[in-house]
Amino acid sequence: MVMKRNLSSRGITFSQKSSGKKSTRKISDIDLVDEQELRAAVANIEPKHEKETIALVNSYKKLYPRWVFELRCGFGLLMYGFGSKKALIESFASTALAEYPVVVINGYLQSINLKQVMTALAEVWWDQLKTRQRTSSRILQKVQQPFNSRSVDDLLAFLDKSEAEENDSFICVVVHNIDGPGLRDSESQQYLARIASCSNIRTIATVDHVNAPLLWDKKMVHTQFNWYWYHVPTYAPYKVEGIFFPLILAHSNTSQSAKTAAIVLQSLTPNAQSVFKILAEYQRSHPEEEGMPFDNLYTISRERFLVSSQVTLNSHLTEFKDHELVKTRRRSDGQDCLYIPLTNDSLEKLLSEINQ
Repeated sequence: MVMKRNLSSRGITFSQKSSGKKSTRKISDIDLVDEQELRAAVANIEPKHEKETIALVNSYKKLYPRWVFELRCGFGLLMYGFGSKKALIESFASTALAEYPVVVINGYLQSINLKQVMTALAEVWWDQLKTRQRTSSRILQKVQQPFNSRSVDDLLAFLDKSEAEENDSFICVVVHNIDGPGLRDSESQQYLARIASCSNIRTIATVDHVNAPLLWDKKMVHTQFNWYWYHVPTYAPYKVEGIFFPLILAHSNTSQSAKTAAIVLQSLTPNAQSVFKILAEYQRSHPEEEGMPFDNLYTISRERFLVSSQVTLNSHLTEFKDHELVKTRRRSDGQDCLYIPLTNDSLEKLLSEINQ
C-alpha cells in the first residue's frame, strides 16, 4: 500500500517548472579589489565587545598553574575554540613557563621543515644537559655534535632517552595551528606525534579547523600526544595567521607582494631584517647573477656584527625560507646561492617599505 500526503492542504507547494535560462555571469566578471586596500579596510574594522573579550582572555590566566601542572604530569595541551589563540599561548609560555626552554612552530606557514625543528630541539636539550655537571659526565660523552648531520631516529632517541637529573625538566614545544596547511599531511603529523611522545618534550598546540581531530588515530591522541583538551575561545581576529592566505575577493600585484613580504619582515628581529637587506641590495646591484653565495652573505653579515657564527646566519635563513622570502638554487658553476623570489620592481618597493 502506498501512502500519499496532500502537502498543498498544509500550505506547502512545490514548483517543478524551470525557466530553462542559465546565468551568463562568471566569477571572472567580479570586480576584484586590490588586496592591499582590502586588508587595510579589514584592519580598520573596529572590534566589537572589546571589554568582554579582554575579560574573557584574562580569565584564562587563572588556569595557567593548572596547565603547568598537567604538563609536568606528562600531558599535552590542545587548545580549541573560535578566535586566534596565538597571543594567549604566547602569554602563557612567557609567564608560566619562564623556567622552561620553549621552541615555537608556526603551523600557519605554508611549509615547515620538521627535521630542522628536531635539530633545534636536540641543540636546546644539549644545552640543558650541559648545565648539569653530573648528567653531562654520564650522557654527553655518548653524544657527538653536530645534530644537523644526525638522522631523525637518532634525534628522537636523544630527546627520548637523555634524561636530566630532575624529573621536572623538559622542553615545551608550542605549535600554533597544528592543523595548519604546512602540517596537515600524514607524515608531518606522525613526526609531531613522535616528537610529543619523547620523555623530555611537552607539547602545547592550537587547532582551528573543524575536522582537525581527523588528523590523528587513537594511538596518537591517547598515547603519543596524550592530549588534554581545553575549550578557550578568544574571539580574536586571525591577523598573523591570515597574512599568508590570499583574500578571495582580492587580486595580487607587485605592490601587494612587496607589502606582504614587508609585513612578514616586521615580525622578525632587527638583525634578521638587516641580513635580508644585504641579500636584497646584492640582488639589485647584481641583476645578471643567479643569486648571492652563502659565504659572501656570511662575510658581510659578520663584518657588520649582525651574526656571530654560521649557525646564527642559518637560523635567520631558515626563518626566511619558512616564510618563502628566500630560496636556494644552483648556479651554472655548481655553487648554491640564495635569492629573493621577487621581481626587481617588487624588490625596490620592499626595500622602500622596510626602510621607512
